[in-house]
Amino acid sequence: MVEVWLHANRRVLILALVPALGLALVGTALLSAGGSSVVCGVAWAMLGVGVVLSIGLIGQLRRPRIAFQNGEVSFNLRAGKPVAVPVECVEAFFLGQGPANLPHVGGKRAETVNLVARLSQKAPEWAKVAVKPALGAWCEGYVTIRGTWCEPLDGELIRRLNRRLRELRESTAATAPPTVTAGANLAESGH
Repeated sequence: MVEVWLHANRRVLILALVPALGLALVGTALLSAGGSSVVCGVAWAMLGVGVVLSIGLIGQLRRPRIAFQNGEVSFNLRAGKPVAVPVECVEAFFLGQGPANLPHVGGKRAETVNLVARLSQKAPEWAKVAVKPALGAWCEGYVTIRGTWCEPLDGELIRRLNRRLRELRESTAATAPPTVTAGANLAESGH
């Protein structure tokens, strides 16, 4: 079962869903009114575009930015399959600040609060991953999720994420088989 840790920005997605559904409804109304073949062609195009946009937006509403399943933390920062990182490679979450990747307002670059996940340096395979720049960045073992495209970020959310991460890491460590070092083997054998 998927455990959602961070939702997408539902307010923005619902706001975008309104015109997409409106486009589909206008197309449907034009089709039911009948008319020339040109009007019917435009109506079908409006209906098709509205339906495709609506399906895509509903899919984004259902897709969390961060989730946990089967021992992996999934980061949904690109199209297609999420990037699934083993939970033991995720060290901590904290707040950051950076560009919102939105149009400039009053000549200034818009800033946003970001969620940053620090990944273990012992797992270099997770140091850099290609993601959609509008959603975030993934570089040098830090995953940055732009606050513009996720649920509101605050200290309580960060505490909840780190608490859950700690619980999972401790339960993973408790169920892992004990490791025996080479020195311990020598001591047991009497050398």
